[in-house]
Amino acid sequence: MAASLRCVLRSGKNAVSALRRRGFHSSSPAAVQVTVRDALNQAMDEELERDERVFLLGEEVAQYDGAYKVSRGLWKKYGDKRIIDTPISEMGFAGIAVGAAMAGLRPICEFMTFNFSMQAIDQVINSAAKTYYMSAGLQSVPIVFRGPNGASAGVAAQHSQCFAAWYAHCPGLKVVSPWNSEDAKGLLKSAIRDDNPVVFLENELMYGVPFEMSEETQAKDFTIPIGKAKIERQGNHVTLVSHSRFVGHCLDAAAVLAKEGIECEVINLRTIRPMDVESIESSVMKTNHLVTVEGGWPQFGVGAEICARVMEGPAFNYLDAPVTRVTGVDIPMPYAKILEDNSVPQIKDIIFSVKKTLNV
Repeated sequence: MAASLRCVLRSGKNAVSALRRRGFHSSSPAAVQVTVRDALNQAMDEELERDERVFLLGEEVAQYDGAYKVSRGLWKKYGDKRIIDTPISEMGFAGIAVGAAMAGLRPICEFMTFNFSMQAIDQVINSAAKTYYMSAGLQSVPIVFRGPNGASAGVAAQHSQCFAAWYAHCPGLKVVSPWNSEDAKGLLKSAIRDDNPVVFLENELMYGVPFEMSEETQAKDFTIPIGKAKIERQGNHVTLVSHSRFVGHCLDAAAVLAKEGIECEVINLRTIRPMDVESIESSVMKTNHLVTVEGGWPQFGVGAEICARVMEGPAFNYLDAPVTRVTGVDIPMPYAKILEDNSVPQIKDIIFSVKKTLNV
């Protein structure tokens, strides 16, 4: 600034006109690091503020700020009528939530883990998923069932299942499975605004993981459409399709394989039902190879459905090798750490399957 003033004093009118002509460069604000937990909290906070029909209920969501602190601060901000602690009875509070949705509210029903949603599966499937069809479109059920899904760490067989395939099997439900903070925020806001019941599958191991979020994704009107996948990495040798935590594994495997000259295209499904088959087919037509990656069991899983859809569609004729599935092992989750590590897909398993598919 001092140099500019000296220039003005020295050069008079010419320097003044030069300063007037000078443009100022404005850089776009830097992306900020936001954890998946905070992105989910932000989404619920914004939707609670935007629409007074939205409310959250579940075990310890209010005074305790949520078992995983996803609802931190919401009870203090919105009070007992909007953030509701329930008894330990999934069948009971899921039924209350479904009834509230039928009456015109927009409940967010949190399961402390989706393993406990088995206690309420009659409400999710028979009451929420089927009512719109059974009422000939007269009665919508705008509800979100959300909570951590899939394997965590050291919680053994009864707390480690992936329910993506279970719920995606059922017509009437939309099933969403976010990976990063952008997914979490944009998809949860879309799920809350949707007039259909949405099963929103989070991952406990991802809650504390920070991701960059741009200014655009932090805006209050930011949403991500349900039913649209995202290509996280471009490539032309093989397509990797995954959802939730294992998208990160695929990107890590792709980075290793790139050093060996193998370029992987990584697709983040984002939504399990309705599945974005077109994006998968377009990628397979380009790469001619497909590997699916998921944490759930192999039989009748998400990867199995992708295999069937590709086989039945136009992309099948473009395949140069059979589709390979990378899945969890077909056993109840063991408790021992070394057995647990061998029961869920690792980066090395993805690398091995890609090389097997490409015959290298």
